[in-house]
Parts: sequence; C-alpha cells; structure tokens
Amino acid sequence: MIAKALTIAGSDSGGGAGIQADLKTFQELDVFGMSAITAITAQNTLGVQGVYPVELKGLDEQITSIAEDIGVDAVKTGMLFDQERIRLVAEKIRYYKWNNVVVDPVMVAKGGASLLTNDSTNALIEDLLPLATVTTPNIPEAEAITGRTIESMEDRKKVAQDFINMGVKTVVIKGGHSDEDDSVVDLLFDGNSFHFFKTPRIDTKNTHGTGCTFASAVTAELAKGTPLQPAIEKAKEFIHLAIIHSLKIGGGHGPTNHSAYRNHPEHEEVISWQESIQA
Repeated sequence: MIAKALTIAGSDSGGGAGIQADLKTFQELDVFGMSAITAITAQNTLGVQGVYPVELKGLDEQITSIAEDIGVDAVKTGMLFDQERIRLVAEKIRYYKWNNVVVDPVMVAKGGASLLTNDSTNALIEDLLPLATVTTPNIPEAEAITGRTIESMEDRKKVAQDFINMGVKTVVIKGGHSDEDDSVVDLLFDGNSFHFFKTPRIDTKNTHGTGCTFASAVTAELAKGTPLQPAIEKAKEFIHLAIIHSLKIGGGHGPTNHSAYRNHPEHEEVISWQESIQA
C-alpha cells in the first residue's frame, strides 16, 4: 500500500512553495499527498500580495476528513498564520496521535513578507514544537524562535540545544543563510550527537520554496518508513538537484524544479559526518 503524507500549510498561487511545493514533492517521491490549507496567498516570484486565512472550522474539518477516512503516515506543517491555527493543528496532531511530525516553522516569505502574526511564536514554542519529530528552521527562523544570534557553527549548536529543551526530538538548522561561500552545511541535533550534511552552494536567485520542499521531502521519506538521518540525506539530495536545475520562471525569485530528482539521476552524494557531544 502506498505511503500517505499530509501537509498542513498555506497555498502559494505561484506554485513554487507552500501546499503546491509539498504535493509536488510527495508525488515525486512516490507518496500519496493530501492537504489541509491554512491560508490562501496571492503570491508570485516577486513577493506576497495578500494573505487570506481559512476560517478555523474549515481548517478543522479538512484535517478531520483526511484523518477519519484515508489516514496519515506522516504530517508536515508549514505556514500556519496565527496562534489560533497553530493551537488547532497541535490539538489535532495530539488527538490523532500522529508520530511522524515535521514542523517547518515558516515565518517569512522569500521576498521578506511576514507569514506569521507577531503573537504566534509563543504558540509555536508551547504547543507545536513539543510534538515535532523534527523541525527544520533556517537561521533567521531559528534566531527568531530562540532569541539568539547565530554567527558561527558554535552558535548554531547552542540554538539546537534550545530546541531540544523546548521538547523537539530532533532539529535541523539549515545553512542556506550562513556566510560559507562554497558550501551549505545543515546541522542536525537529536540531543545526543550532532550530524552535519554538506552540499555545494549554488549561485542562483531561483530558490523560492526551498524550505517547503526540503521539509516535505523529509516528510515523504518518514511516511515510507525511512529512518530520520537517511531521510534527511535523501531530502538534501532532492532539494540540491531541484536548485541546480531550477526553473527560470517570473521576474523575481524563481521556483526550484521538483522533477529534477527524477529527470536528472546524477545524484550528487551528500557529505555527512557526526560529532558526539561532550558529557
């Protein structure tokens, strides 16, 4: 039977991020994708022109409809908009006892528009992050959630421990916003050891939806029963190829190419290594 993954996130009318990116990724990785839409955005490669939240009852019923008929092997959360929707989603995850939970704490769009209201961070920390199997913040999101400034890998390690202290089982702090010139290093921490995943940095402005796509690739692999570390390595390969073969669409930050993993099988090996923490 095919694995089933649910994305709870916002709709991107431009097709590069959000629900659209998630469903494309699920399909490419041979997982049946389902969605519960938290908000509709008017959005393209130039930015976000409007955000229109789905009413709470509508979000609740979307999730209930999927859970009580089709079932869910893994769930990914993306843009949840505000504290009421964050708390509703957390309540549904607890009620249905979903275990493979990937939290992508989407806070700001590629063009800089805020996708999370100011009163939402506490709800994210208190209600949703403790349910996460893994959370996948980029550096600005990790700084916003923990209140720390990240300027080095040592800073990232301290922030990773903060996430574990919040109740997260595993955190992946993505390195795309770091100052490394020739590579991107993602840091994984599970409370016991640090794992690093390194890929070459690609010089391109076409990176719209990279965070959504990476998190949904992790979700797809977890839905299929892949252990977490190999799931993250697979997701790194998937998004790296999607960026290499990105689509030159629109006048701003173009989307990645979700079919690249299938159409360009020259999968570049992800360099990874582990570092144990000192007792």
